[in-house]
Amino acid sequence: MLMLQGKGVSKGVVKGPLYFFRRPDTTIVKGDNCDAAWEKQRLAQAQAATIAQLEALSAACRESSGEEMAILFETHAMFVEDEDFVCQIHEALDTERCTAEYAVQAAGESFAAMFAAMDDAYMQARAADIRDVARRIVNNLMGIVEGGIDSEEPVILAADDLAPSETIQLDKSKILGFATQGGSANSHTAILARTMGIPAVCGLGTSLKPEFSGRVAYMDGETGAIFLEPDELTL
Repeated sequence: MLMLQGKGVSKGVVKGPLYFFRRPDTTIVKGDNCDAAWEKQRLAQAQAATIAQLEALSAACRESSGEEMAILFETHAMFVEDEDFVCQIHEALDTERCTAEYAVQAAGESFAAMFAAMDDAYMQARAADIRDVARRIVNNLMGIVEGGIDSEEPVILAADDLAPSETIQLDKSKILGFATQGGSANSHTAILARTMGIPAVCGLGTSLKPEFSGRVAYMDGETGAIFLEPDELTL
């Protein structure tokens, strides 16, 4: 038996196989001497697609997960066209002559780092939201479809972290609980898990390893404990 200790962020005890979330491979090329005008046109198209997707997510949330999460995705949609964010992307396209994908990722990381450095825990957690928006724009630029769960049975979904838009799009019938290496009680994914009544544990760090995928686990979303293949006494 192996016990992992994280932070419980959504109550409930569940049993099932661990399954690590699969994201599509996104190898971003910086490029050299790209046509800035063409890259800005590609960016505008990806922004429009991203806003449409986020508005659809907001509408779906309003019906299934409540007003708070619906407003979150409306806020995400607004950030897609944030003046400072877009200005930083355009500046990179003009001066570095890079690809739009590279410029968006760099701007996203820059803004996320700024939020992560703040003293307030709630504002620190917003760094994940900014990365989520930037990732969605990049995926639209690259024509990448969001990842999912390739399993016939319900699982405890494990990941480094889960963005709100990744969480809301998953097939809920396949999810017993969430277990993440990062995250916090203030993250929107934790809030969403509580809203949906799905047990969740975050902050497991590197103790949560991809090689554990497929192993049976018991997870306590209140204490933050995960037991891999528990012994009879623990059961």
